[in-house]
Amino acid sequence: MEQFRRAVIAPIKAFKLAYLPPLMVYFAAGAIGLIGIAKAFWTKNALTLTPTDLAALSVWLSLPWAMKMVFGEMVDTIRVFGSQRRVYVFIGASLIALSFVMLAGAASGWLTFARPDKLYIAASLMTVIGIVLQDVVADAMTTEVVDRVNTDGTPRVQAEIDAELAMVQVLGRIVFTAGTFAVAWLGGYLASIWKPESVFLAGLVIPAISITGALLVKSDTIEQRPTDVTILGGGIIFGTVVTMLALADVPYNQEITFFISLGVIGYMLSRVTTEVAPEVKLRIFYAALIIFLFRCTPSTGEGMRWFLIDKRGFDEVFFGSLEVIGTALSLIIAWFLSDMLTRMRMTSVLLWLTIAGTILALPGLLLVFDAPIAWTERVFGIGARSLAVIDSAVVSPLANLGMIPLLTLVAIYAPAGHRATWFALMSSFMNLALVAGDMATKYMNQIFVVDRGQYAALPSLTVWVIVIGFVVPLTGILLLRSKVD
Repeated sequence: MEQFRRAVIAPIKAFKLAYLPPLMVYFAAGAIGLIGIAKAFWTKNALTLTPTDLAALSVWLSLPWAMKMVFGEMVDTIRVFGSQRRVYVFIGASLIALSFVMLAGAASGWLTFARPDKLYIAASLMTVIGIVLQDVVADAMTTEVVDRVNTDGTPRVQAEIDAELAMVQVLGRIVFTAGTFAVAWLGGYLASIWKPESVFLAGLVIPAISITGALLVKSDTIEQRPTDVTILGGGIIFGTVVTMLALADVPYNQEITFFISLGVIGYMLSRVTTEVAPEVKLRIFYAALIIFLFRCTPSTGEGMRWFLIDKRGFDEVFFGSLEVIGTALSLIIAWFLSDMLTRMRMTSVLLWLTIAGTILALPGLLLVFDAPIAWTERVFGIGARSLAVIDSAVVSPLANLGMIPLLTLVAIYAPAGHRATWFALMSSFMNLALVAGDMATKYMNQIFVVDRGQYAALPSLTVWVIVIGFVVPLTGILLLRSKVD
């Protein structure tokens, strides 16, 4: 009973008003889902992009996350109108707002200078860049809101600092999930009664939330240090090369971009960690490798959603209900496990999540087979919608929990004066794993072709995705665990 009580009150007891600015930015990032369902149905019904096209697009949309070091170095060293925090949130919010207006214009037809497909791609990229920029600022602030000294000026115990850093990351995930939960049902409901362009315009409330959080920032400057020209300049050159590769449509441009990204980020991480002890640097390397393998697994892609719409009859409101269930349980579980997760070893958490996630993915697997659904409905009264509810209830919380030990590891080793850059570089590396996962999704969709009304290959695709999602992270954890713990 005491453990239960401690789990309930731990996040509440740990909260401080100083945490509010970054938490509001995280909340807004979670609330981006308000337009998600409307955007998905509009994409399927009005655009010409296939699931394979969307999987390939996801690779490019993941790359801004792999370029966070550029934003991180800017936020750490360059003041805009005297601001190192607030102004960057404003810029990010403006990009998000502009992207929503572009989507509304494409959906309603009053933007005609480009095809809707092109406007969709441009707006999606603009949204991602805005979110990434805000995320860099919020990440940096989560390390700065934790005091390193007591009120009398004496240094705090390092274990206490680490525990508080971990709790701030937990609160960040809780608030992010709360933002997702707050708009989950509403996003589906609005998509069912409003035209897409109206939902996109309603989404303008989201950047307003992060702007409000930025206005609450008390200290808008940090310790000054010279800009690392190698990191900032190299990052800008890197971004230019990536853009040229994308626009030139060079064969294997995504693969080339991935390996260039890996080399650039690895080099920049080595520069930032020059003062880190060799044994600590090695531990970080192996931990980062485990994280990479945990996050680089493929998904089925957008074809699964289209299958559920066409073959299982799922509508906007039901997708919104699934979001509510998944995010509500994510919020509850993250809340109750927050105290435990800040004390568990990272590899133990990831191992448990890998095994549990694979087992609990089985209800979702049944959705793509007609015979098992007919049997479960006849014997247990559990049909496609019930299975989808079960799948959302068990899978969504696990995906959310996986971020907590990763962010905690990054926060603990964030060096003073380089916190935004460090967080951005480590996040860039972790997000490169998502790029690898998106490329794997593209490959899987090329092998098992799924399109509007063409779902014969979906069962095989789903089985292989589950198998890969189990084998790859488990192998990494078992082989490298002893080098991290």
